[in-house]
Amino acid sequence: MSKYYFELIIKTKNNYTLFLNLLNSLSHEAIEEKSDELIIRSQEDLTNIEFGVLSFAKKLNLDCKTILNKKDNINWIKQYQKSVRAIEIGSYFIRPSWCEKKENKIDIIIDPALSFGSGHHESTSSCIMAIDEFVKNGNKVLDVGTGSGILAIASLKKKSIVDICDTDELCIKDALKNLSLNNVKCNKYWIGSAKETNEQYDIVIANIVADVLIIINKELKNRLKSNGILILSGILDKYLEKVLEKFKDLTQVKLIRKNEWISLVFIKN
Repeated sequence: MSKYYFELIIKTKNNYTLFLNLLNSLSHEAIEEKSDELIIRSQEDLTNIEFGVLSFAKKLNLDCKTILNKKDNINWIKQYQKSVRAIEIGSYFIRPSWCEKKENKIDIIIDPALSFGSGHHESTSSCIMAIDEFVKNGNKVLDVGTGSGILAIASLKKKSIVDICDTDELCIKDALKNLSLNNVKCNKYWIGSAKETNEQYDIVIANIVADVLIIINKELKNRLKSNGILILSGILDKYLEKVLEKFKDLTQVKLIRKNEWISLVFIKN
């Protein structure tokens, strides 16, 4: 074990999911999610990662502050694991593997040290609430931008048939590991987006960011069967009207708000 490790803290209030996705593309290290804050730790110097984050923020004029520290190595993974708590969302109990499962709850295991998307962030938890309500036994589901695979796992635990996709190959690998950890399997997976398939689904789920949801709105709609359900998340409230405008040809049936984050549920008539 190295004598030191590096800790990079990224503070951002309005672009949390955007920076979370960026960090996942820049590094294979664990990402700790906190309110308005992301933390990445490594035995490798994180100066280049910090430079990439700040350059990205400057280019897009995004609010972002970083703190890079060099610390004594006291087995930070174990210290981090002690700080991670299980979370209950509707019918689900989402926990790291070192926590005990809860009786009478749908058990989901996600180890945050392996990938992001542990259910604690508002965009993920509100999306899981929608899945809990709308995904039924036998539904054919597409999880677009699967990330850690947590939304696919939540859907599979409802005995649905799930396909997953992500533009990042590493996310697909992490998602498949997490599916295996939960003893569930997806039907199909691919690197790319919803446009890579011509199949139609009972339910399409996309927990991304508002700008991307707006860009890919047509391909998401095209993947829906008639009377199919679209679940969108990762939307900051200041972008709500822009998203609603792009999906106004669908019928809105649910809006879930958690602090400044919103999930939407639509039906294709």
